[in-house]
Amino acid sequence: MAEKDPTCNPIQPLLEKTEHGADLPSDAEVASAPQAMPGPEDFKNFDIVRATQYGAFDRVRELIEAGYDVNQMDKENVSLLHWAAINNRAQIVKYFTSKGAVVDKFGGDLNSTPLHWATRQGHLSMVVQLMAYGADPSLRDGEGCSCVHLAAQFGHTAIVAYLIAKGQDVDMVDRNGMTALMWASYRVFGRYDPVRLLLTFGASVNKADKYQGNTPIHWASQTGNHLIIKMLLNAGADLNIENAKAQTPAEVAVATKNIGLVKRLRQARYEKGLDRSHVFQSYTTDKTVRKYFAYCFPFIALFLIGFIPETPLTWVEKLGFYLITFGVWKLSTIFFFDENVTQLMPVSIYLATKFWMYYTWFAYLYPYVGETWKTVAFICNTLLLTYNFWKAWRTDPGYLKSTREEKIKTILDLAETQTLTLAQFCSTCLIRRPIRSKHCSICDRCVAKFDHHCPWVDNCVGAYNHKYFLGFLFFLMGMLVWCLHGIFLYWRNECPFDIYEDGITGVVYKIFKKSPWVGWIAINAFGHIFWVTCLFVCQLYQIMWLGMTSNERLNQGRYTHFHKYANERHGHSHGQDQGHGHSHGPGQGQGHGHSHGGPGPEDTQPPKIVSPFHRGIVRNLTDVLDVRCCGLLRPSRIDWTKKFDTGDAADFSSRMPLHVPRENYQFV
Repeated sequence: MAEKDPTCNPIQPLLEKTEHGADLPSDAEVASAPQAMPGPEDFKNFDIVRATQYGAFDRVRELIEAGYDVNQMDKENVSLLHWAAINNRAQIVKYFTSKGAVVDKFGGDLNSTPLHWATRQGHLSMVVQLMAYGADPSLRDGEGCSCVHLAAQFGHTAIVAYLIAKGQDVDMVDRNGMTALMWASYRVFGRYDPVRLLLTFGASVNKADKYQGNTPIHWASQTGNHLIIKMLLNAGADLNIENAKAQTPAEVAVATKNIGLVKRLRQARYEKGLDRSHVFQSYTTDKTVRKYFAYCFPFIALFLIGFIPETPLTWVEKLGFYLITFGVWKLSTIFFFDENVTQLMPVSIYLATKFWMYYTWFAYLYPYVGETWKTVAFICNTLLLTYNFWKAWRTDPGYLKSTREEKIKTILDLAETQTLTLAQFCSTCLIRRPIRSKHCSICDRCVAKFDHHCPWVDNCVGAYNHKYFLGFLFFLMGMLVWCLHGIFLYWRNECPFDIYEDGITGVVYKIFKKSPWVGWIAINAFGHIFWVTCLFVCQLYQIMWLGMTSNERLNQGRYTHFHKYANERHGHSHGQDQGHGHSHGPGQGQGHGHSHGGPGPEDTQPPKIVSPFHRGIVRNLTDVLDVRCCGLLRPSRIDWTKKFDTGDAADFSSRMPLHVPRENYQFV
């Protein structure tokens, strides 16, 4: 096949098709379409190609033993090993190679090897098997692509990880100078796993292809791939690089008339200081300045909102100051606020609210509280609140760490045991996920026993700081209760009111006439105690009654170990220990769930959810708090960074040997 010149014809997405030209159906179409499987008698009449496609091993062996050449090409210039690879027929591939089949034989319209065919279809187990037999993943097909480029094009993240772990260069170029990152940026939509994995492996974000001079962000801009563009920007993509047409990524977006993307890229250029809009830009785009602004702004805003009515100015003057304050706030949001600043705002709002509440306590409320024991209790509560907040804020919640060598070993181990799936493998951290862990998109790290990312402590809540988070909520409720107690004593002495005589409007008038500042602090205290109490009660319910984390409760339908444990507890597995889902015809039931002919009552009912980590109401709480109480309590001290299963019969990993066929078959 003659080499194509991309300067004359821009690179177009490769069609998902078989090498003999027929379009391949999608995975969903294959899974949903009924398979007309032939019976045993039909296999006897199959020719060698059809027998290979359908996995009729006995018929294949019969024909080979009768003298059929295992390397003979059919009328479409395709070998038997190609057909076995694309249909994931592991047993037949093993037999063919034992009979001398050439592993790297080229064939088909795209002049590809069997390894190319298996890679296009996403058959990781077949890729592992063929490479074990000596297949070379660096060979290029008729389109000039090696296996890592094909895997990136079609979003087969697990195969990309395996190929790089086996030594393929993450920045390997195809015939047109395209890297895997360029292909993934151009072709993969709605998913970020391939790009995220390639960036973690150190793929170059500013490398340009040979013909068009496009970097990955140029390719993503051509197709309007917003999700990938955000990741490339975070990875340091250069927005000033020009392609062969002297276009920056923003100009590529302009050429495609993608207005939303143009605005986003221009904003990114502004934030990086590439385009100047005003003389103060060096300050408004500085990350350190933005961070300090995010911390200071709530202190000033909360003070001005409550202090302006407290001044002896006229209402017109007060209204004028409020308008000025509003204008400053709007300008601040334009020049200083971005996604990172917004993430810092909750914790800064908490600190500002706490500061002004303490100021109010000592400046306004202390004379009315009276008893010394109340002040001592308030101070003790303050010390405990500060300690728990600091620990929840600064403690490592259970970040999972590994060296590059450990990551490579993990990928190889999972791939070769056929468990390299995104359910068990993090494509960013490149580690095997322990049970109950999750990758936090904000912290960009995997966290052991992940509960949630809390903006109020600007940290994840996980295995190592969950108890401090509970303590923070408990003592924060205490502080708010003390604050409201002092406020009611202040009102009782300074502006007595009767709700029945004064009515709601009369009470509000009296409160704010006496001290708008105290009224403003009361509004904040009421608002905070509402969400704090709800969150604390919700946390206790999940921990004590459900034995779950917040993440597990919200995503319980995705975690199969909850379903399997429930079924085993009730003595009816319904075949779930054999695999996942339903089969759609004879011969597909092995390792893939139910094989019954029609839906039964249990098929229409949602799976029962039971946590395998539930140890009883009291034990669940003591496990999280990790308290022994002089030996009276015995918390379970599990290292959740190294716990990969439930530890009982309901093993959720569902490992399958390599010789078991997978569900993504193509009968072609």
